[in-house]
Amino acid sequence: RFGFHQRFKDLLALTKPVVVLLLLATTLTALLAGWGGWPPLTLVLWTLLGGALAAGGSSALNQFIDRDLDKNMQRTENRPIPAGRMYPAEGLAFALALCLSSYYILASFVNLIAAVLSLVGIVYYVLIYSIWLKKATAQNIVIGGGAGAIPPMVGWAAATGRIDLSSILLFALVFFWTPPHFWALAIVRKNDYARAGVPMLPVIRGEAETRRQIWVYTLEL
Repeated sequence: RFGFHQRFKDLLALTKPVVVLLLLATTLTALLAGWGGWPPLTLVLWTLLGGALAAGGSSALNQFIDRDLDKNMQRTENRPIPAGRMYPAEGLAFALALCLSSYYILASFVNLIAAVLSLVGIVYYVLIYSIWLKKATAQNIVIGGGAGAIPPMVGWAAATGRIDLSSILLFALVFFWTPPHFWALAIVRKNDYARAGVPMLPVIRGEAETRRQIWVYTLEL
């Protein structure tokens, strides 16, 4: 239905590449910290490739799930599926392929703990946040933010082969960073979320309370 160039752009857009790069930055940082220096290049490449596929696949699954909701938001209405440039089934197949590939790569070339943690992150983001929490509570991004805090645990596990207090603290660092980061964006896009029926904190509790919560979480961070 569309040329190769447009199809490539749409598949790339499904993965939310900017978000993927952010998650890879936390993965790589934890990998270096866990190793205590520069690990073998092959370990870095396999870890980042597996992480990129997991993050991209999760984002694509999220866009498949939110395809009807995205039509009602100015920020997301031009995404490939709601804009009609891609069938939902195409997006779903692409997303599942990325997620399965990520688990295989991490389990085969990194270690099982890193692979399982990455899989937990996918399930957390897709099932707990995208399907359940996003439309259920104004605390959606607080609880759901745990999914975005798992990549540093993956990086640490890739370097050390374990989950320990250091990796849990890295998880907590990103976990407490997520709400103030996202609520600042939600204030800007408050009308979009209200129109789409998503109970983000600025929509439900107002901007003043959201700013107060941003301050509280920033202090906790």
